[in-house]
Amino acid sequence: MAKFKYTVKDTAGKTLKGTLEADSRNTAVQSLREKGFFIISLEEEKSAVFSLGIFKGKKGQRVKIDDLVIFSRQLATMVDAGIPLVNALDILAEQTENMSFKQVVSRIRDDVETGSSLSEALSKHAGVFSGLFINLVKAGESSGMLDEILDRVAMYLEKTSSLQRKIKAALVYPAAVTIMAIAITVFLMIKVVPVFKDIYSGFGATLPLPTQIMINVSDFLRKYFYITIIFMAVIGFAINRYTKTENGKVKVDSLKLHLPIFGILLRKVAVGKFTRTLSTLIKSGVPILNSLDIVSKTAGNRIIEKAVDRVAANVREGESIADPLARSGVFPPMVVRMISVGEQTGELEKMLSKIADFYDEQVDAAVSGLTSLIEPLIIAFLGIVIGGIVICMFMPILQISQVINT
Repeated sequence: MAKFKYTVKDTAGKTLKGTLEADSRNTAVQSLREKGFFIISLEEEKSAVFSLGIFKGKKGQRVKIDDLVIFSRQLATMVDAGIPLVNALDILAEQTENMSFKQVVSRIRDDVETGSSLSEALSKHAGVFSGLFINLVKAGESSGMLDEILDRVAMYLEKTSSLQRKIKAALVYPAAVTIMAIAITVFLMIKVVPVFKDIYSGFGATLPLPTQIMINVSDFLRKYFYITIIFMAVIGFAINRYTKTENGKVKVDSLKLHLPIFGILLRKVAVGKFTRTLSTLIKSGVPILNSLDIVSKTAGNRIIEKAVDRVAANVREGESIADPLARSGVFPPMVVRMISVGEQTGELEKMLSKIADFYDEQVDAAVSGLTSLIEPLIIAFLGIVIGGIVICMFMPILQISQVINT
């Protein structure tokens, strides 16, 4: 038997609170309704073992995009099959493995059961469900196509998740190899170079300039290693704090879009995300101004966000979307012209979808090309850095060999 904590209103409108024991939540709900109570909230009391924090790690799990995809897809299937929304949410709460998300779904189910709409219940968990998700569900409720909209949300999230994985795949490999190269270099400077220094100190001869510089750097690292680590940590902390300020975010996002190699890729990702999100919102019946507001907040880049905000302001004054997009200088001319054609022909949603598909293919090609380009660059970097250290350390030996041979 489980114990449930409830808050209800009786037939006179008086609020009552208490606890009751029941085999399941459904049994508890039925018992309260039989007594003529209107349920405001109903929560299962956790056992002492649970409250002591044994499941603390699972309770703190982060809700991932994949969790939202499964939630949207399964809820769409059950709504389409005619299962009542409360029952569908109850089923999803029971089978969700992520403990944090399980609690969120349970609260949503309680809110819906007490009279809230699904979009209102979702809006209470803005940390889990984005404005895009909530507004699409709201559009689905008002249009009577909730199952179709939820399926569309799942498709959008799947494409977004796929795009994020591609970007991570392109960035993780060079980052890992670079960290490895730095670690090897530090090891050589701290452990290997001092051995050569001890050998050369017995020669009593002047060392070549590159060798002497390498030894001086090694001595500095050995003497001030921890101070250097602390200094770098402080610099990293300061940079991190700066990037969290509004000015810092703008500077960093602008830098991202203008990077020599990655900038082009990130710009394509931003344009693809913009067009995909706007297409999904318009297709779902969300008003254009609301759609632009949501797109700006989910852009993930302050430069794109500011450009879309300016577009929204101009559209509010009666302009088309294409003209302010062109003036922003952020979006490529092809994108602007295709959006203009979409507006003129009344098929903006289809045109945006085609642009998004095109840029998804462009991102795939860019990631593949970037991976093949980065590999030889990393190998060359490792060869130059580690090979340079080795050559500097063996230069005195080569000089001695030449003197002996002459």
